[in-house]
Amino acid sequence: MVAATTNIPAWPLTDEQRQIIDLCRDFAAKEIRPRGREVDEADTVTPVDIFAKAAAVGITDFMIPEEYGGGGFTDVFTQCLVQEELCFGDPGIGNLVCSNGFFSDPIMVLGTEEQKKRWLTPLTGPTAVMTALATTEPESGSDAASIATVARRVEGGYRITGQKAWISNAGAADQYVIFAKTDPTQRSAGITAFLVTKDAEGLSFGEPMKKMGQRAIVCREIFLDEVFVPDEDRLGEEGQGFYGLMGTFDISRVVLGAAAVGAARAAYEYALDYAKTRKQFGVPIIEHQAVSFRLADMATRIESARLLTLHAARVIDSGAPARGIAAMAKLTASETAMFVTHAAVQTLGGWGYSREFPVEQWMRDVKLEEIEEGTSDIMRLVISRNLD
Repeated sequence: MVAATTNIPAWPLTDEQRQIIDLCRDFAAKEIRPRGREVDEADTVTPVDIFAKAAAVGITDFMIPEEYGGGGFTDVFTQCLVQEELCFGDPGIGNLVCSNGFFSDPIMVLGTEEQKKRWLTPLTGPTAVMTALATTEPESGSDAASIATVARRVEGGYRITGQKAWISNAGAADQYVIFAKTDPTQRSAGITAFLVTKDAEGLSFGEPMKKMGQRAIVCREIFLDEVFVPDEDRLGEEGQGFYGLMGTFDISRVVLGAAAVGAARAAYEYALDYAKTRKQFGVPIIEHQAVSFRLADMATRIESARLLTLHAARVIDSGAPARGIAAMAKLTASETAMFVTHAAVQTLGGWGYSREFPVEQWMRDVKLEEIEEGTSDIMRLVISRNLD
């Protein structure tokens, strides 16, 4: 049986990349995997202690440029390698540990030098704060251009009114990127991004939302009631928000693809080990053709998804247009993770359906990857619109 767990990409790695991979692999084994079931059972409690431990060893800020105090691994390729290792430990906790990258991306695209220093520096070091990116609304999911939150021009800045839904880290985060319409008559051309702190007057949060999986990342609604944002906290020019958001999506979709690959690897390895030790009809079940063929399919799909994801990362890092390839990576990796976790449950049989084993949790966790940052249907639409 070919093991899809070596994580040796077809590209050479620097010593620094190998060091961060080894660090994350060790952290995932010692701090993330042992806490996965506990965090899942807690349901709506953010494991801030794990985030703090990750910050102390430099994992939460590895993607922030060095000039702002981060680790300096700003390339998407390295981010994917890290995300895969952390989510191999646990998908929800792995995504939580790296969640500040989603906040920092639009700042790197649209922010001034002053904004980068002011808003990215608190994300670094052992006391790093949590952050959130607020786009989704009750009536606006994958169609980000249809958001209804409005930013009204007033003296010295803006007043933002509206509602966001399914916002990861809402309430726990200290800093937010909020997307709102400065011109409600427009779709994408009317969207502007704003930087807001948790203590802003008029900003409040709903109760934690009950979720199927990835419970380490607690989601809440955000309510904005005439929240004042000064001019200096507008991110980019008016109407540039959608451009910054789409650039962020290209990156985040590929990184989430890597997260899905990591979770798929975890499920595959668990199923493989089980198949080698569990006996049916007097022999290990891996010797049954149906099981061995299923494991072969799992291994093949994981390797294919990894290679496509890392290729998409390289395309982004090269500066070439990446909208289509990013969507391909997310689509392939997320659906691979769903296939592999389902196959792992099937391989374990009744035990796979039991909470005594982690594969049922991982199956619930990876379902999110087919939904967030654009559903699989939306990914197919994006791909079809970016065909050569």
